[in-house]
Amino acid sequence: MAKLVFGMNQSLDGYVDHTAFAPGPTLFRHFVEEAQRQAGSVYGRQMYEVMRYWDDDQPEWGAEERAFAAAWRKQPKWVVSRSLKSVGPNASLVGNDLEGAIRELKAERDGEIEVAGPNLAQSLTELGLIDEYRIYLHPVVVGRGKPYFAGPRPRLRLVANERMSEDVIRLTYVPG
Repeated sequence: MAKLVFGMNQSLDGYVDHTAFAPGPTLFRHFVEEAQRQAGSVYGRQMYEVMRYWDDDQPEWGAEERAFAAAWRKQPKWVVSRSLKSVGPNASLVGNDLEGAIRELKAERDGEIEVAGPNLAQSLTELGLIDEYRIYLHPVVVGRGKPYFAGPRPRLRLVANERMSEDVIRLTYVPG
């Protein structure tokens, strides 16, 4: 059975704005390795559209960016959207039964499936489907934006903390 994991970079004040801060080389390498071993990703429409950046090679990319793009392209993706009519390569649209589709996905797969996007994560949290939350805490304050938790924070228990780079720590929580 697969484990559903919601993990994102977060500012000290709780926001996940990818335009305000980004992972350094050490943390980016960690994300490359994660993408290489994930069983897939579940996206909401907005986050999927952001991540589509990785579908097309960019001339300015270095080896790490190319490695991430290759891993991202290879893994299966499931996109939860009422407005999209089609999705890109190696991606499938999730129908109206979000809970049923995700429960089936978890039952059919092994390994970790990434959940990407706070709004989708909130919906899956309310359904009791997220198994682990990973906060990559960056020492920046952005003051506004999209919060990591898009709704009431579930009751969580800290199970691990790890220094990921010079200035970023990962906090790992499970429901409970």
